[in-house]
Amino acid sequence: MEVKVLDFNGKDTGRKVQLSDSVFAIEPNNHAVYLDVKQYLANQRQGTHKAKERAEVAGSTRKIKKQKGTGTARAGSAKNPLFKGGGTVFGPRPRSYSFKLNKNLKRLARKSALSLKAKGSSLIVLEDFTFETPNTKNFINVLKALGLDNKKSLFVLGDSNKNVYLSSRNLKTSSVVTSSELSTYSILNANSLVVLEGALSGIEDNLSK
Repeated sequence: MEVKVLDFNGKDTGRKVQLSDSVFAIEPNNHAVYLDVKQYLANQRQGTHKAKERAEVAGSTRKIKKQKGTGTARAGSAKNPLFKGGGTVFGPRPRSYSFKLNKNLKRLARKSALSLKAKGSSLIVLEDFTFETPNTKNFINVLKALGLDNKKSLFVLGDSNKNVYLSSRNLKTSSVVTSSELSTYSILNANSLVVLEGALSGIEDNLSK
């Protein structure tokens, strides 16, 4: 598929690039996308939750009342989960929520996400640009020129560019990654995907293996 190339002022350069149909025009696999996003979100969880169980609650181990003759249920410890201040039964313990997915499935998920963006006209190809110094105002001007100042956007660079990254870092609605850092979640989380020309070959090489 062919896509026109814009400059950082949002103007048509008159050039077009040919995007690989095997990466940007496949039939999306929704289940692969679901699994990859699920794994990404699971990996963000710290898993440090903890509740004290019966053996960990502070308190006396003395039998609090005699076994028989009280007219109520027998009780052996103030740390019984039935009592206020007692331990928690089957409470949360620290654990890892991460799980593994094979490389082919993750690759399919990223191609599916890219194809969804391309199909939904949410993919913009931008000519390579840089800033002499980090400047958030300049980056905002690029967003305004592309009509993305009020939308969530993801810029994909071919190589790391410190000035462009630092210029976008303070903006909540926009983020910058390199082609090797691209994930299914980051693609779908953005309203518009802005790919620089220099990043196209990297994306296609990574996903055509």
